[in-house]
Amino acid sequence: MLKLHGISRLFKSDEIQTQALNNINIEIGAGEFVAIMGPSGCGKSTLLNIIGVMDRPTSGDYFFNGVNVVGFSESRLSDIRKDHIGFIFQAFNLVDELSAYRNIELALLYHDVPAVERRQQVEAVMEKVGITHLAKSRPSQLSGGQQQRIAVARAIVARPALLLADEPTGNLDSGNGRTIMEILNQLNNEGTTIVMVTHNQLDADYAHRTINLFDGCVALESKRQSTG
Repeated sequence: MLKLHGISRLFKSDEIQTQALNNINIEIGAGEFVAIMGPSGCGKSTLLNIIGVMDRPTSGDYFFNGVNVVGFSESRLSDIRKDHIGFIFQAFNLVDELSAYRNIELALLYHDVPAVERRQQVEAVMEKVGITHLAKSRPSQLSGGQQQRIAVARAIVARPALLLADEPTGNLDSGNGRTIMEILNQLNNEGTTIVMVTHNQLDADYAHRTINLFDGCVALESKRQSTG
C-alpha cells in the first residue's frame, strides 16, 4: 500500500538546517498495523506527515497504492487525504462549538454525502465506538477519553483505507488509553491499515510491526512475537 524510498526531509530557517529524516526506506502493506517509536525529535511526526501527504519530502520517492505522489499538486494530494486517509491527533482537534454528532458529520461534508446517508454513517460509527449517548454533547462537556472516541469516529466515518494516529493515547489515562487501543485493534482486524506514532510500549504492542527511529533514520524494525 505504501512505499517510501530514500525519503529525506530537511528544514531550513535562516542559517539553521535540521535533518528531520535521512534516507528512510519503508514498506507498509494493506491491512498492517505499524507503530513508529523513538525519542522526541527523532522525526516520528515528520514521517507521519509525509505518509499522510500533509508534508513533502526534500528528496526521495513515496508510492501510495503504487503511484509516486511526490510531484503531485496540492489539489491532488488533498484528494488523496480526503478519499483514502483518516487522522487521529493527540490533542483531539474537535470543534467545541459543535456537538459530538456534528463533529463527526463534518468529515462527511467534504465528501458530498447525502443527508440521509450521512445520518446513517454517523449513527453507525458512534455505535461502533460506544458514544451514541453523547451525540448532543459538546467536547468541553466530556472527558478526554470521550473526546478521543469522537475523534476516532470522525477519522473513520468516511471509511478510509489508511488511518494515521499521532500519539492517540498521549492525553489519556491508562484505562481510556486501553479502550482507544482496543478500538484501533478492532478497526485493524476489520481491514483498516494503521500507522501509529507512540511513546507507549503497551500501545506499540498492539502493532504487527514496530519501526524505531533515531536521529531521522530507521534504527530498528521488529515484528510482534506470535502468542500462538
